[in-house]
Amino acid sequence: MKRRLIEIAHGRSGDKGDTANVGIIARRPEDYPFLVQFLTEERVKSYFGNMVTGPVMRYELPNIHALNFLLHGALGGGGTLSLKLDAQGKTLAAALLKMEFETHEG
Repeated sequence: MKRRLIEIAHGRSGDKGDTANVGIIARRPEDYPFLVQFLTEERVKSYFGNMVTGPVMRYELPNIHALNFLLHGALGGGGTLSLKLDAQGKTLAAALLKMEFETHEG
């Protein structure tokens, strides 16, 4: 059975220059270990594909059951330079929350 991350997490995103900042927060503390295991830097980079031209860095925030990702080179130069519709990356957390994962739970 496939589920989406939005069922177990919520998120926020924003920008700093050409780097998007995406925070993913577990809705329940018991789901945080799964997020740590599943949401790797490599998986997030692969999910966004060529939208992210630089590295993806992950920071763990276990005290608030959250992960923070920096997506370097994701905003086309940044808010004042970019011609992207979402030059400030405000929708990237919502996009990441659509990622599917397999579960054996019914």
